[in-house]
Amino acid sequence: MEAIVPGPDGEGLVETRLRGWVDPASALAAFRFARHAPSAELAPYLDHHWVVTYADLAEPYEQRIVSHPTVNITITDDFRRVAGVIKGGFSYTMRGSGRVLGTRFRPGGFHAFFRAPVHRLTGRFVEIEEMYGGAGAALVAGVLDEGDMGAAIGVVEAFLLSLEPEPDPLAEETAALVSLAEEDVTVTRVDQLAERAGRSVRSLQRLFRDYVGVGPKWVIRRFRLHEAAERIYQGRDLAGLAAELGYTDQAHLTNDFTAVMGMPPSAYARLGLGN
Repeated sequence: MEAIVPGPDGEGLVETRLRGWVDPASALAAFRFARHAPSAELAPYLDHHWVVTYADLAEPYEQRIVSHPTVNITITDDFRRVAGVIKGGFSYTMRGSGRVLGTRFRPGGFHAFFRAPVHRLTGRFVEIEEMYGGAGAALVAGVLDEGDMGAAIGVVEAFLLSLEPEPDPLAEETAALVSLAEEDVTVTRVDQLAERAGRSVRSLQRLFRDYVGVGPKWVIRRFRLHEAAERIYQGRDLAGLAAELGYTDQAHLTNDFTAVMGMPPSAYARLGLGN
């Protein structure tokens, strides 16, 4: 699903694809969402900054997310943390009014700011202050004290630049391969991606473990699940979908979908029809 949503300052329009959101139409009725491109200096490492704002919610709203193979830094009044790749689904409950500022790194991009195998963060939420000490605490305070969203993003970017990231050809290769796995739905097996990369399967697995945090099999399967969710939500014909996306049969797709999305495809299709 794609959406055009107002930016948080009310100026301009932001185009975004909402893959990974469970029931995105209902979500956009509950809160405002915008993406902001990173600066040229940080574009090799960052995918985008993202902002969620909500106001005067009469009832708590829980948004479930089916994550991407990316690391995020997220700062809000409720928490301030570095999130590694979360293999299952997770959710965030919004109450009253608030704002969330996130920075999503390109696959492999966080390696330049972590300088260690990224799999050490997989499935974990680490407090920014724990990872970066006093500089991290200053980052959090600067973002929370800044009322202007553009200026808050500037605080994040200044912090990241202060860590002096350096270009890494392996990170660039990783980002390109993850993008290939996402965009080419014919890539359904690790050996296919390894062949396109000119690497052995074992070499590709090591690269993804160190730079993405999860293996290429998980990355491929997650993107195919995002594809399935998008099609199901939009009411598209499901005939042959399992085979097209690399599942052995419809039952395996249903089981995988239900485990991650929290409901079977039939229920998710009804959510889409309701919007």
